[in-house]
Amino acid sequence: MVMNQDLTKGSPGKVLWAFCLPMFGSIVFQQLYNIADSLVAGKWIGENALAAVGNSYNITLIFIAFAFGCNIGCSVIVSERFGARDYCAMKTAVYTTLAASAVLCAVLMAAGLSSCGGLLRLMKTQEEIMADSSLYLRIYIWGLPFLFYYNIATGIFSALGDSGTPFRFLAVSSAANVAVDILFVKAFSMGVAGVAWATFLCQGVSCALSLALMFKRLSGIETDGPVPVFSWVIFRRIAAIAVPSILQQSFISVGNMMIQGCINGFGVSVAAGYSAAVKLNNLVITSFTTIGNGISNFTAQNLGAGKYGRIREGARAGVKLVWLLCIPFCFLYIVCGKQVLLLFLDRSSAEALAAGRQFLWILSPFYAVIAAKLMADGVLRGLSAMKKFMAATFTDLILRVVLAYVCSGLTHSPAGIWCAWPVGWSVAAVLSIGFCRRESGRLERV
Repeated sequence: MVMNQDLTKGSPGKVLWAFCLPMFGSIVFQQLYNIADSLVAGKWIGENALAAVGNSYNITLIFIAFAFGCNIGCSVIVSERFGARDYCAMKTAVYTTLAASAVLCAVLMAAGLSSCGGLLRLMKTQEEIMADSSLYLRIYIWGLPFLFYYNIATGIFSALGDSGTPFRFLAVSSAANVAVDILFVKAFSMGVAGVAWATFLCQGVSCALSLALMFKRLSGIETDGPVPVFSWVIFRRIAAIAVPSILQQSFISVGNMMIQGCINGFGVSVAAGYSAAVKLNNLVITSFTTIGNGISNFTAQNLGAGKYGRIREGARAGVKLVWLLCIPFCFLYIVCGKQVLLLFLDRSSAEALAAGRQFLWILSPFYAVIAAKLMADGVLRGLSAMKKFMAATFTDLILRVVLAYVCSGLTHSPAGIWCAWPVGWSVAAVLSIGFCRRESGRLERV
């Protein structure tokens, strides 16, 4: 059944909420992949295994950045052409992205497999977790094609106004991943390798099914004449959005690796506590980022249709949505932080628990700030205002990395590192919101 949705009609607030809420559910389930890995590693293998998965996770974020860039680059152009009813160019954008991503993925796999050991050493990975970190990372890299094409497929569904299909895929595959994680670790005693292979297998099945449904969905959209399978013009338009997004996410990942190196200097227990807490934090941030992607699709469709006044209304609705979502997350992490962290850690890991709780206490009150920033970023991406988007993001990154090293040196405590996040978020939010208001206001005057 075709479930494509025109985001250029109806009340902007109602349309956006109906579109974005399934996207929020999708990212919650997608984050279960990584959370399940850490949960199983920490509870059934040990603290060192949790730290090893956490170390590897910072490098996997670089690969996720590339997959995310391909997703958002394709999604924005497909949304725009769908809104303009230019279905031939829309399909060409899909095929162009699939071809270009195959080349990019092959390059990343070769680079990753040859350099993962060096990257782990660059982060000052402790010797006792080096072998498990490397093993987890290598298995993850072999699954990169699944990561890339699954992200592209879900981006295309979202561009067509269908946020429900990715939600259903992720709900099933994430639940399966948890079950296979436990099976491989508990029943087969595969250790960290079992955690990695579970993710590999479940992502592979999800990728195959989502691609099959994506091609079926596209075949149901009629076009006038043959559809080119590749276009350099469309490729350059996709790249103009994808490359800044990739650079943004990649540099954030590199910054996180640098911060991880600083954290590793405080010992394995603090690294394990951070690994658990940052997964919980990333659940929130990635949820907001995904809703921001929904704002990008909404913005791009209305830009293609020439309905500029709806863009600002959509942005306001998006901010209200994420602010409502901030409330339960803040309450959970501030009031019940220890109980949530115990999903990953044993009660005997007192130092790890203390570090994780402190991280969540310092960051969670500022979720409303980063949420507003990410909604503004979504509008900027949808308008292809990538220079302004990157300026705000790099300001956040640079401040966080510099302050992490300076403050930890001054306080001789990981608390100095945690405090870098709210400062970076606050300054970047002011920039992003200012840019967003200027760009949307300019369009409304056209």
